[in-house]
Amino acid sequence: MTRNPSLAVARELATAARGSRFLGLVSEQLKATEALLRRKIASDISFIEDAGEYIFAGGGKRVRPALLLLSSQMLGSESEEDVTYAAVIELIHTATLVHDDIIDDSKLRRGRTTIHKVWDNSQAVLLGDWLYTTSMQMALSHDRLDVVRTLCEATLRMTEGELLVLERLGAIDVTRAEYFDIIERKTAHLFSAACSIPALAAGGDAAYLALGQYGRALGLCFQLVDDLLDFTESEASLGKPVLSDLKGGKLTLPLILLLPRLDSGRRRWIEWVLEDRDFRRVEAAQILELVSSSGVIDEVRELAERQALTARETLQGFPASEARDALEFAPEFVLNRRS
Repeated sequence: MTRNPSLAVARELATAARGSRFLGLVSEQLKATEALLRRKIASDISFIEDAGEYIFAGGGKRVRPALLLLSSQMLGSESEEDVTYAAVIELIHTATLVHDDIIDDSKLRRGRTTIHKVWDNSQAVLLGDWLYTTSMQMALSHDRLDVVRTLCEATLRMTEGELLVLERLGAIDVTRAEYFDIIERKTAHLFSAACSIPALAAGGDAAYLALGQYGRALGLCFQLVDDLLDFTESEASLGKPVLSDLKGGKLTLPLILLLPRLDSGRRRWIEWVLEDRDFRRVEAAQILELVSSSGVIDEVRELAERQALTARETLQGFPASEARDALEFAPEFVLNRRS
């Protein structure tokens, strides 16, 4: 924990300022991406248009589209295809969120009621399917089968990751290796695809591999931070309840590292939450205290920082440019996010 609150605030403001610059390099393309997303949800099926508008009105950082656009800019291969692929990446990500919220029966996403709670499960499932299919239809519009193949591979791996989560739901013996396998499939593959797709157009195998590795490391960093926020932030900043993963039956890395250090009585607290899918027999505050006093937050943070360093190192072979600077900053942006 930072001892000097004013220093922490200064760092947060500095990060926010640099984050604006990070997104500012591709701000016009991000606006075009947003406009394309809005056009694509136009439909004669009123539910699709209403639900699509509800989702995109809820905001989002658009990190994955920004990474794709910055990668293209760094490679000097910018084209009108970039905005299409940026929108495709965001549609795939959005579809996964819709389906994830149904599976988890989540009530909030970004501080707003989730789609399946505003409408119903059946409509939300079909909306997720529609978003996936629309994304692939858009990707095919440029006749780049290598891009479509990369997107399909990422989507398959994400689905496998979700299936692995379901297989181990409620289990208290999830291992560190299982955890990293899950987050690589569930999160890192789409980051990797977003960053490497521009290299397919540029025709460079070395660039494709390097940017894929960059995206993978950044995706792992992103998920590690995401799992930390469940223990370190408030519901107001997260836009959803704290400890929502544990309450949903999922063990993330902070608890995986903590469990072997607990006596049987305190280990039982976590078992109760996994069994009940609620905090009926133990309070959420007791679990948070266990985690905060154990040192595992710092350990997971260090692992996230290692992935951030790996991501930055993979960019060293590219010529210096503003776009490369922005991509080198992206890991810091991810490490210091609060939602």
